[in-house]
This record gives sequence, structure tokens and C-alpha cells, in this order.
Amino acid sequence: LRVMSRLFIYGTLKRGGRSHARLSRHQFLGLACTTPHYRLYRLDGYPGLVADSAATVGIQGELWEVDAAGLAELDAFEGLAEGLYRRERVTLSEPAGHPPVDAYVYARSVTGREMLGPVWTEPR
Repeated sequence: LRVMSRLFIYGTLKRGGRSHARLSRHQFLGLACTTPHYRLYRLDGYPGLVADSAATVGIQGELWEVDAAGLAELDAFEGLAEGLYRRERVTLSEPAGHPPVDAYVYARSVTGREMLGPVWTEPR
């Protein structure tokens, strides 16, 4: 039995992103959008998702299904052990009625960081 996890992806792991190869063997389920309780901040060449009850628009991204080995690889890539990100449940507005899924939420201060809009695009 393969244990599968659903992940909301919003940054460099998205299709076309520079880190997407890490997800390429997993199942793309479609586009997704969070409820309006999150913001993206510009970090060092990648975005950080943080919870923010004052936010008024959802964050746009992708929904992926990942196996346990893939999840462990992504946890290492996202720096969970170093306290860079935490894997937390986020609520989605799209697809409608979908249960909460995991996402990598930035775990450090965003003080002084630039707030981004609802969509991350790779720097050119």
C-alpha cells in the first residue's frame, strides 16, 4: 500500500519552475487556489507562504499527489530539519469543496521582505 499525500505547490516546484524536476515523477492533479488567509513573500530567489488573516486574495498554485518517499525528499529540499519551512495544512477555495492539503509554509520572519501578489513567477 502506497501512502499518498496531497500537496499545494506555489513556487519553484511548479510546472515550468526551476525545481520542478523534483516533482516530475509524481501526479499533477490540477490548478488550485488557497482561501484568502495567506500571503507570499519574496525570499532569496523563491517565495515563502505565510498565514495572514488580513489577506484578501487566495494564493494560486498547483495540487500534486506525492508518495511517502517523494514527501521525504521534498521535506529535505524545503529545509524542514533546518527550520526554514514547516509542512502545514492549508485550506483551498479551488478546487471547490476539496479538503485541506499540506503546503510548505515559511517558518522564519518575513520582516523587511517584499510582499508579493497571489502568483509566483520565476525570475527571468
